Amino acid sequence: MLRALIRLPSALALSLGTAAMLSLVGCGGGAGDQAAAPPKAPTTVVPQPGSLATIEARQVRVGPSTDPEAARFLTQATFGPTPATVAELRSMGYEAWVNQQLALQPSQTHRAYWLARDAELKANNANESAQPVDFNHSFWRHALQGQDQLRQRVAFALSQIFVVSSMDGCGADNSRGLAHYYDTLAANAFGSYRTLLEAVARHPVMGCYLSHLRNQKENATTGRVPDENFAREVMQLFSIGLYQLNANGTPKRNSMGQELESYTSADVAGLAKVFTGLSYDCPNKPSDSCFLYGSHSGNKYDDRGARPMVAYPQFHSTAAKSFLGVTVPAQTAADPEASLAAALNQLATVHPNVGPFIGKQLIQRLVTSNPSEAYVLRVTQAFEASGRNLGAMVRAVLLDPEARDLAVLEDDPYFGKAREPVLKLSAFLRAVGTSSDTGRFLIDHTDNAGSALGQSPLRALSVFNFYRPGYMHAGGEAAKVGLVAPELQLANETSAAGYVNYMMDVVRYGAGRSGYNWAASRRDVQPSYALDAQSPWLLAANKADASQLLALIDQRLFYGAMPANLKAEIKTAVEGIRLKATPSTADTETKTRLWSALLLAVASPEFQVQR
Repeated sequence: MLRALIRLPSALALSLGTAAMLSLVGCGGGAGDQAAAPPKAPTTVVPQPGSLATIEARQVRVGPSTDPEAARFLTQATFGPTPATVAELRSMGYEAWVNQQLALQPSQTHRAYWLARDAELKANNANESAQPVDFNHSFWRHALQGQDQLRQRVAFALSQIFVVSSMDGCGADNSRGLAHYYDTLAANAFGSYRTLLEAVARHPVMGCYLSHLRNQKENATTGRVPDENFAREVMQLFSIGLYQLNANGTPKRNSMGQELESYTSADVAGLAKVFTGLSYDCPNKPSDSCFLYGSHSGNKYDDRGARPMVAYPQFHSTAAKSFLGVTVPAQTAADPEASLAAALNQLATVHPNVGPFIGKQLIQRLVTSNPSEAYVLRVTQAFEASGRNLGAMVRAVLLDPEARDLAVLEDDPYFGKAREPVLKLSAFLRAVGTSSDTGRFLIDHTDNAGSALGQSPLRALSVFNFYRPGYMHAGGEAAKVGLVAPELQLANETSAAGYVNYMMDVVRYGAGRSGYNWAASRRDVQPSYALDAQSPWLLAANKADASQLLALIDQRLFYGAMPANLKAEIKTAVEGIRLKATPSTADTETKTRLWSALLLAVASPEFQVQR
């Protein structure tokens, strides 16, 4: 049912994939505006099958009993399952695997990668510097080969809640800081939510992006008032949301049935005073010049753009600051640290919205777009019981019966989510196996909707992310039954065609640029079948009967859930490309059969939906 509800844009992708496949055969010789605040969340009740009400009473097995069940879990918890990770999960079980992942640290931070690349460039030309695209390369290196898969996957989810972007000068001009910002999310992905929120609030990339870096106290003479940008978004997007919530994520209502707002304009104004007096941590602090201009030690590539912002009392408001039911009294001497602590404590450790607001979004990013109220409640309860620890929240999201019990797929035909574009590419590349000629995974920005994925990490057009959590596809079948489909905010005719054309290129030639200067003979990221003539992919494609190839695609890309009609369609198309009388895996016909089968698979609605 979920596949049918999102079939309009996906069906277009499938038809375009068929056309692309035919072009491969010919070559082979065989036979929304997000700048505005999101609208009021929809109040339509999503149908809840009766059996879901008691699903919490079901027992989740210690571990997966089949490879497809393991792969399904890894689709939610990583950038895509591989044969090795499936085997590891089956031997360890769910909880042991999660515990291991919670303890794993990245082998190299994104900032360390950026610095190494920057040093390489400067060795040849002192005026050169690493760029935001170098973060992209580090991102894909971690996504495709990193062992800390859960940490990196959750960091990717958090980067779409606590948004900064290299589309803005604050990220584009401070790519070292941008890489460090992502590291900050990864480092705090399993720790205290309070600690994460403070790290985000103090980060100079966020300070620049939402303009509370160099934010000054009010001045009655000039009429200046503190900048309210961050104060508004830290509530609306990073902590409590627009409306008061019950622990199960549903909105609280007054006697008239109207949703109750979480904060007012007065709360924004009061909180804006808190975020005054923060600026770069530079050598001559706390001088005025350091606050205003970020004076440095003479190296314009120094680390001030990655170090937490520090407080400058002379620029901090001493007025009383009232917000969300608390007041920081007027200060005789400016005390920005006390003001900040009071605000963060109220937002992160006291306000009841945090659990359901953040928890539901993590469920949406990892598991399903429309979780039941009971699922959200259980995640909220686990978060609160842990002292608001994000690791406990992630564990609850992934190990919840609604996420793990396969019966939910029968009970709730709407369960699941559209895969976001980055995860479609990562799932494919991990499924087929890849290597990087340079070891750097040189996949550049992929946010061009007409020629690539329409999405790239840390490249959202605004602080509202690539899509909103409450987005409903206007006029679509999902919206008619009250379902949100966040990822479909990226789906249109242009992005459907762009995705298929991009994946046609990836399937055939590999991903990324051909060396740093486009001088290499092939794309940097190569699928395993392009490197090994005896790969299982080519061996299966080299048989007249395509059944073995379809079984392999089903196992690796659909986790055993590939529909029979899709198998039949692809089988017919592939077998229409005739092999030579004595076929070899090196033959163009064999490769064309494989390319065509893989392209039709990744262009299908079934692949583009995570169930």
